[in-house]
Amino acid sequence: MTVLTRYLIRAQIGPFLFALIAMTALVFLNAVARQIDSLVGRGLPWTVIAEFLVLSLPHTVALSLPIAVLAAVLYCFSDMTSNNEITALSANGVSPARVLAPVLVLGAVATVVMLGFHDRVLPEANHRLKNLTFNIGRKSPTLELKEQVVNRIQTEITGTGRGAVFFLTADRIDPETNELESVGILDANNPSRKRVTWAERGEMAFNAAETDLYLTLEDGVVNEMLADRLGGFRRIYFDREVIPLRNVGTMFEEQYGSSRSDREMGFGLLRESADEKKAELDSIQAENRETSLRAVRLALARGTPTDILVRDRELERGTRGLASRLGDPSSLLADDAFASTTILGTRQRAVTGRMLSQSQARYELEIHKKSALAVACIIFTLIGPPLAIRFPSGGIGMVVAMAGGIASIYWAGLIGGENLADGGAADPAITMWAANVIFLGVGLWLAITMGGTRIALRSSWFEELGSRLFPGSRSRPGISGQPAPPAGQPAPPAHAGPERSPTSKTEG
Repeated sequence: MTVLTRYLIRAQIGPFLFALIAMTALVFLNAVARQIDSLVGRGLPWTVIAEFLVLSLPHTVALSLPIAVLAAVLYCFSDMTSNNEITALSANGVSPARVLAPVLVLGAVATVVMLGFHDRVLPEANHRLKNLTFNIGRKSPTLELKEQVVNRIQTEITGTGRGAVFFLTADRIDPETNELESVGILDANNPSRKRVTWAERGEMAFNAAETDLYLTLEDGVVNEMLADRLGGFRRIYFDREVIPLRNVGTMFEEQYGSSRSDREMGFGLLRESADEKKAELDSIQAENRETSLRAVRLALARGTPTDILVRDRELERGTRGLASRLGDPSSLLADDAFASTTILGTRQRAVTGRMLSQSQARYELEIHKKSALAVACIIFTLIGPPLAIRFPSGGIGMVVAMAGGIASIYWAGLIGGENLADGGAADPAITMWAANVIFLGVGLWLAITMGGTRIALRSSWFEELGSRLFPGSRSRPGISGQPAPPAGQPAPPAHAGPERSPTSKTEG
């Protein structure tokens, strides 16, 4: 590894880490803000909240890493150009291809890392996050009881590790005094004994550890239905009763499902699922062809539809009935069981085939999307250096503007292509790779013309852009480095030498 290669690598590590952390934090906070309502007020352990936050990171990193690569390359080469380092390298005979080579190698490394990340880390994190979100949704917010609705309360049976569910209603709940009016509690945890408790008023209170909820009810009645005895029923009146609800707000059951969506699969599982759907689709299409051929053979053996109508004329009542049959094809199917079965089976297989085709396209779309996002890293490293060299005086503002603009255009193309592929309007391989192909062409053109790029270090990148769009706006004295003449005076000649009198002669 040469000195130049090591220098370019070190110059990009710092900006890359800073951009990655900044972009990840920005996207991560936005994603967590949308889910904060499902985490607060449910009495979840801190370990569950921490797991939720950790599992939300991989999806954020998958979005921010390509942008961080682009921002790091732009900043690195913009800083080198403003410090005349690119000019010094060109003066010493270092070609632009030599400068681009280490950067492209880093882009290739980022692409390989992203492929492994999309294949191993991201699918597993999405799968665990889906299950965790489902389990959190099953957790009852017992501390947010609402009036005049059925509130589901999740508890834990002490010593068993199993959960119990109670349903509570109240006409009025005072959040300051924890008093209730017209309280109803349904306990259906025991299949043989279902109990419904009604009370005029009540009061809620937690124990010192705030794990158990005690409901003190007054002036009520308990209706208990005994399923183990025929017509079994018992009613108990009470003046005061305390109902303990153990471990309220601490019962959290973790259940993990085995089914995975396309976003929860790696490349191998996606390819296997797509091939499986393709095989089922081919089987249905082959069955349709075989059924159609069998129907054609049978129709040729039995004759034309007109012959069938003539043979079945005795089933009709007069000429009007025959004419109605000729105008209504469905009557033919009613008399021909084989034709009816064939048509209905073909329609059913066609619907199944469309569903299989959509599933296959969805798996193919995910494969191409993950691959295109990974390859975008090396494409961004090809676009960044030429752009940074062309506009060296923009500073950090130029880096942020260009990185944001390029990323926005790329993501818009990717999202638009995904929508087209989901709607079946285009092939996923075309829609997902269109943005990469376009940016690759732009990057190659910028890289080829990078060697002839003229750098104006004393002008801002806005002036440089204006001079390229309007070449006539730049005066010749400014280009040659000579100061512009005052107003009203002619410009000096381009090759002005020492002044000599026209009449002077050189004496020998």
